[in-house]
Amino acid sequence: MKTFPNDFIWGTATSSYQIEGATKLHGKGPSIWDAFSSIPGKVHNGETGDIACDHYHTFKEDIQLMKNMGVKAYRFSIAWARVMPTGKDKINEAGIQFYSDLIDELLKADIVPWVTLYHWDLPLALQLENDGWLGTSLPHYFAAYADLCFERFGDRVKNWITLNEPWVASILGYGQGVFAPGRISTSEPYLAGHHFILAHAKAVHIYRNKYSHQNGKIGITNNCDWREPLTDSKEDKEAAERALEFFLAWFADPIYKGDYPKTMKERLGDRLPKFSSEEKDMIKGTSDFFGLNHYTTMYAAHNDGNKKEQSVYGNGGISEDQHVDLSLDDNWKLTSMNWAVVPWGCKKLLQWIDARYDKPDIYITENGCAYNDELVNGEVNDQERLDFYQGYLKACQEAISEGVKLKGYFAWSFMDNFEWASGYDKRFGLHYVDFKTLKRTPKKSALWFGEVIKNNTADI
Repeated sequence: MKTFPNDFIWGTATSSYQIEGATKLHGKGPSIWDAFSSIPGKVHNGETGDIACDHYHTFKEDIQLMKNMGVKAYRFSIAWARVMPTGKDKINEAGIQFYSDLIDELLKADIVPWVTLYHWDLPLALQLENDGWLGTSLPHYFAAYADLCFERFGDRVKNWITLNEPWVASILGYGQGVFAPGRISTSEPYLAGHHFILAHAKAVHIYRNKYSHQNGKIGITNNCDWREPLTDSKEDKEAAERALEFFLAWFADPIYKGDYPKTMKERLGDRLPKFSSEEKDMIKGTSDFFGLNHYTTMYAAHNDGNKKEQSVYGNGGISEDQHVDLSLDDNWKLTSMNWAVVPWGCKKLLQWIDARYDKPDIYITENGCAYNDELVNGEVNDQERLDFYQGYLKACQEAISEGVKLKGYFAWSFMDNFEWASGYDKRFGLHYVDFKTLKRTPKKSALWFGEVIKNNTADI
């Protein structure tokens, strides 16, 4: 039986807007997702995160469910507008108290908190008054918010993630307009991404310079799907590499190498902002670990620019900037998000990161799948999800055995929740949530994952 390293971190993950609810209680300010989801037609069935899973009121019961599973770590995000209603200046002590109580309850259950500072729910005031992530002041305000969190929670929190998936927030929020704040542009995603990187770096320097006595670690989580060359041709191999650079290296290269990938600078020209020499020095080296969210794989082929049909990421300056066509293998199984289940793609991506960024410590901070689960006689038999996790975890084992420094794995998600523009239609959870009664029921995959943690192996 193959086992994971003895110090391997096993956890589950969530985000604030997707589970907390209580969007207007106890001094919380509105976020861009509160506003976006209230616009007709933006979210499936007009659903919002106003109640979500009501985790704000049930966090103690949820932590007990985590303890029952045997998870060792829990990744959650802080709602910026809950602790700073306008994103700046005024502090909401009721919001601080909520997260303090949550952290204390986790520690009481012997579950290590991993805190994400930003999981897309920007305070609405910063969008209206400071142009959101297009504004030059956002890195400053984010750093001040991060400072507050380090000050109030850093005595107990030793694992920090600055940003979750800035690629998604940039492309879907500022390129395709399907996520908050709902803007459509071929240049704004790159400006937003630029400010995300600066914000991350500023927060890390505050943590390292002001809070080194807390003896914690801090990094960023980026998302990436694997891009496999469609053929063995030189053109398709270069297209696959280009696609990975526009996806992951966009945000990882500045942090690990000091600047954007050469191919992005060549292809985007003036649409890609430039870092000053001082900014490059500030950004480089600002991650103690490589946080990775990974879900799927696609084939990549060279597009000479003459084809009319664009890929799934064809809007917002992605495929047209890369000259890449993306496709799926008809034999691959699909989740309810139409994402292909390709475990070997996970292994290849881990090895690509290992090689490009000089063997960093990697944590998979999200991996999971959505299926149309049903509660039947009080049980959820989600065998497809169990098979998914087993396949991906075995791919992780193989990567580790071949030298990749994968240190931990967080399943997405602890429970079914508000899945952004999909509303409550897509179920990623290890626990089934009846969104009428809000009752949680462990799925078959949750019970299996508990055995994985207990035995430290995917061979269950």
